Amino acid sequence: MVAISASLLAANFAELGNEVRAAEQAGCDEIHFDVMDGVFVPNLTVGAPVLTSLRPHTSLPVEAHMMVKEPSRFIKTFKLAGADIFTVHAESCDDLKATLSEIRLGGLRPGLAINPETPLSEIENVLPCADRVLVMTVNPGFGGQQFMESMLPKIQALRFMLDNLKLGTDLAVDGGISSLTARRVARAGADTLVAGSALFNGPGTIDGRVAAFRAALTALDQ
Repeated sequence: MVAISASLLAANFAELGNEVRAAEQAGCDEIHFDVMDGVFVPNLTVGAPVLTSLRPHTSLPVEAHMMVKEPSRFIKTFKLAGADIFTVHAESCDDLKATLSEIRLGGLRPGLAINPETPLSEIENVLPCADRVLVMTVNPGFGGQQFMESMLPKIQALRFMLDNLKLGTDLAVDGGISSLTARRVARAGADTLVAGSALFNGPGTIDGRVAAFRAALTALDQ
């Protein structure tokens, strides 16, 4: 089953505890926690103290998506804050293989994110070191962007690459994911869909929005 990860970047920050609980109760499988430093990406978000406060509100796995320079500085901090997956950008690490190894040694599952313009050839040699590869289908730094259709062949190519290497690596996709794009992304080979605006904003309730995702994904088998 394709997993749904609720991206808190689109949640109501004044009600984050309630938003996390609502996402879990609605049937989301994971919480996605975006960390931006204003250097690697042109925006600032939240850090480990916020995750520490949120952690008691959910039993779901939490992915810390580190859109920061020198992400290895924060491995221990986010482990203590309650993260389960620590995802770093290939473009932000001088020694990507060493960083992924350091994450695992630090007690977290290593994730590897790639920007839209980054070719898969740049990460192929480190794929066995990652538990997850996160394909960005928007330019990182801001929520609510439109899904890049041009990324579908890249997702398909990565799916082929992981299967050919016989790796159990999770293939996640983040950016512009909605009930309208979910089916195409899953068909391309994604295991996890990261969605923010489509889950936390819009008409109806989060229960109904998650149900719409599930309906779209169920249609994969029809």
